[in-house]
Parts: sequence; structure tokens; C-alpha cells
Amino acid sequence: MGRQEEIIQERHKRIEELKKLKIDPYPNKYDVKDYSGELQEKYVKLANEKYTKDKVSVAGRIIAFRDMGKIAFGSVQDSKGKIQIVLQEKETPAKVFDFCKNFIDIGDFVGVKGTIFRTKRGELSILVSEVAMLSKSILPLPEKFHGIENEELKLRKRYLDMIMNQDVRQMFVRKSAYWNVIRNFLLEKGFIEVETPILETSAGGAAATPFKTHHNALDMDVYLRISVGELWQKKLMVAGLGKTFEIGRIFRNEGMDAEHLQDYTSMEFYWSYANYEDGMELVKEMYKKVAKEVYGKMKFKRGEHEFDFSKDWKIIDFSSEIKKKTGIDVNKATREQIIRKLNELKEECPADVNRIRGIDLLWKHCRRNISGPAFLTGQLAELTPLAKRDVKHPDKVQQFQVIIAGSEVGNGYSELNDAMDQEKRFIEQRKLKDAGDSEAQEHDEGFVEALKYGMPPVCGFGTSERLFAFLEDKPIRETVIFPLMKPEAEEGK
Repeated sequence: MGRQEEIIQERHKRIEELKKLKIDPYPNKYDVKDYSGELQEKYVKLANEKYTKDKVSVAGRIIAFRDMGKIAFGSVQDSKGKIQIVLQEKETPAKVFDFCKNFIDIGDFVGVKGTIFRTKRGELSILVSEVAMLSKSILPLPEKFHGIENEELKLRKRYLDMIMNQDVRQMFVRKSAYWNVIRNFLLEKGFIEVETPILETSAGGAAATPFKTHHNALDMDVYLRISVGELWQKKLMVAGLGKTFEIGRIFRNEGMDAEHLQDYTSMEFYWSYANYEDGMELVKEMYKKVAKEVYGKMKFKRGEHEFDFSKDWKIIDFSSEIKKKTGIDVNKATREQIIRKLNELKEECPADVNRIRGIDLLWKHCRRNISGPAFLTGQLAELTPLAKRDVKHPDKVQQFQVIIAGSEVGNGYSELNDAMDQEKRFIEQRKLKDAGDSEAQEHDEGFVEALKYGMPPVCGFGTSERLFAFLEDKPIRETVIFPLMKPEAEEGK
């Protein structure tokens, strides 16, 4: 029998012993009055060894326990951090001391009551007077100093990684704050939060490959949405709501890498009577607020890139930047010239790539060296079928993308509200889809009909948790609390 099997067997025995003593190893409630992090803040000035008369009650997981005879030290980890507990002969009731020695294991959830004090070494601690078993663990935790070293296992058993690694836990606290800052910022600006369908009869609002499924009750195929209700929210602009936003999950049946996942959380807002220039100012303010309130700083680093949100945001023209970096004039270049340049640049290029996707690949090559923060403008109308044309340059659209660390972390534009122009562009997209372009958009006749009733000038914008991953300087998969993974039996296939 291996050591782990012995530990499991011993813990099963303790569970049975507790039951014989009429002690429930898994009670349904405990009165928690205090949290470790709040106690650390409250008693920050408590002098060494100085006791207070303050009684505290905490609950959490035992992550360390050392029995030294007449004294024992442990560490309780809760949702706010951790705090040391001390059991001392003549100070802690004998029955409590004995209970801990005989029944408490690392990994157990316990409730602890006692008096707050600071040890000779300066560590804030609780002198224990009562202990309650709240959940008896059976499996042992990973070894303290090494934790989980296998990267795939960390993601598969994220709950263990968060027990052993406080930095991972805090990252997800920041992620919650990240979305709350965005939500509160928009609410303060007068936007209202809405919910739009996740299942759609046609996948619209973005250039992406959708997931397809079947709706049994209605006996029809449907798609999981690829945008956060772009076409639905614009129908709400037709309805006269004025300012809306949604934060929700979107799904794209595409590749996975450091910046892309198949499902992730995104936000989109729509703002009546505003254009893309108004949107740029609002987005700049929002990103600065996220940086300040979530991280308390404006300067960040991702890989070799450094960017500072407090500096001037450069405005980059799409066609000019590509010509400067590659020598290609995308307004005149043929498909063959674009493919030849992509091959010359050693960029991956499908043999059947069309001219539009080729131009997009050229831009992505140029984008990698831009640290930002910057706004990309002047995109070609062929690339963005839902954006309003630039009056001075009809071949371009009034679009802006946020560029940091060589990638796009936000996209917005003056929304196209000319129903006839929109219908023509959908028809062109249909031709691309019929020719094999899986990312081309569907012809949404219901949306065109809504536009024919009239939609005011609108600025729309979307950003996702890719921005959060960039601010954390981590691959996006690591910033998802429970990323999609193959079942263990299929791992490596």
C-alpha cells in the first residue's frame, strides 16, 4: 500500500470515529464572524505578544499544522487570505487540544474561535479556545512547497491550484473586479444592461465560425452566438433605448492559442447619436479606469511590449501602416500580390485565401510590433460589413480598434444605419461564404427590415477578457477559471 492510500484509509477511520462520538464530520452551518484579511488589516498595529480581549470566529481550510507537544501551530485559509492559529497547553482547553491532535488533518475545513494576539515573531494569530469540524477531507493536498507542477493538471484541477497558490486566487478576484469596473462605468454613463439571445437562427454580428446545434422542441438547427448580441442591441437602438450594453459569453468554433479561446466573456455597448470618435474617447476613459481601479497603475508589460495608458494614444491608419511595413498598397493590390507578400514574410497563408482575408493577414503581421496603446482607423469597407462608410473615403469605414502589445483588444465603429447599403454588403458577404469563406457574415433579413424602420446614428464597441489576459501578462486560457479541456482518458490523443 502506497503512502497516499494509507492516508486515505486513516482519514476514513477518523470519519467513523467522529461519528461514533456523535460528531458530524460534515455539518451544514457555522457562524462565521471574522475573515483573515479583515483581521490582518484591523490589528495591523497590535504589538508583539500583546493580547487583546477581542474574541474572533473564523472558518476555513487547515493548510498547515505542527504539533510541538505543549504547543501547536496551524494555518487557516479562508476566502480573504490566511491566519495562524495557536493551541497552547493551559491556555487552550485540554479537550480542544486533544481533538485537534487526534482528528484534524491538513485539508480539513474547521471553525475556530479564540482571542487575537501577535506572536514573538510578529505574526498575527488566534489563541484557540474552540474548534469545530466543518468538513473532513479524505484526499491529501499536494505537497506544500511544490504544489501542482504539471501545467495541464493545474488547469484541470484548478480548485487545487487555487488552494496552493494565492496568486491564482487573487487573479480571479481581480477578474471579478475587472468586469464590475466596466459594468459600473457604463451604468454611471447612463447605459442600461440588457440580455440578448445566445441561441440564434443565424450567426451574425462578427466574422467568425459558429458552433451549430439542434433545437429539439422546434426541430431546427441553431447557432451559439458569436457576438454579444450586436444585431439584437442595434434593434434596441431602433426601439429607442438609446444606450445599452451586455456582458456575456460568446462562442467561436475556431483555434485556440495564447489570445484565442472557443468560448469567453465579452462586452458590447451601443450608444445612440454618437460616432466612432465619441466612442474612442469613451473607451479611452474606460480602459484607464480599469487600469487604475483594478491594478492601481497605468504602466503594464506583456512579453516584449510595454504600454502606458496615461500616455497619448496614437492613431494609426490601416492602409498607410501596411504600406509602410510591407510596401503593399491594399487599395490596389491583387490577391496574387498579397499572397506573394505573405509568403515572402513567412506568414501562414491558406492556398485558397481570398483577397480580403489576405489583407487581414497582412495587417496582423504589421500589428505585432505595435506596443500601443493606439487606435487603428481607416479599415476597408470590405473587411467590416456592419460599419458606416467614411464620407471622405467611401472605400473605408468609420471604425476603431484598440491596439496594445501587438494585438487587438477592442473593436468599435459608427454603425451602418443605411438599410439599402447594409443589404448590399450582406449580399457580398453571402458570395464570400458561398465561395468557402467560413467567417463571412450571414444575410440577416430581419435586421435589414429593422433598419428600414430607421435607426439613429449609433456607435458600437466590444471588448473581451483578452484585455484582462493582457493586463495579467498571461495566456488567456490561464485566466479562465475552468477552461474547456479534453476528458482525462482522451488527453494526448
